[in-house]
Amino acid sequence: MATKLFVGNLSFNTTEEGLETLFRQVGTVEAVQIITDKATGRSRGFGFVEMADRHEAQVAIERFHEYEFQGRPLTVNEAKPKTERSGDRRPSSGGGRTSFGRGDRGWGRESAGRERRW
Repeated sequence: MATKLFVGNLSFNTTEEGLETLFRQVGTVEAVQIITDKATGRSRGFGFVEMADRHEAQVAIERFHEYEFQGRPLTVNEAKPKTERSGDRRPSSGGGRTSFGRGDRGWGRESAGRERRW
């Protein structure tokens, strides 16, 4: 069964091909993905390598964790499963109240005795 590894502290110049070549030294590489910024396309400095089996993945962790690659010490460990993230990305000023430039009126609350008008 394939095992997915997290690889962090990558040089921004690292390519998926270069990372695959490195990890092929210890076993069969099923897939490589370097994560990029959606807006700029630039590497975010981390990625994932999927090794063919758990033993090869463990060898890769032992060999490449803190291994200097392209001038940077890598962080290599088993990837954690992806977790659900909240889709709510609205700015918050705390306490469930936001102003968005509307003076002291908060969303969803009555303003100091004034009637709400929609």
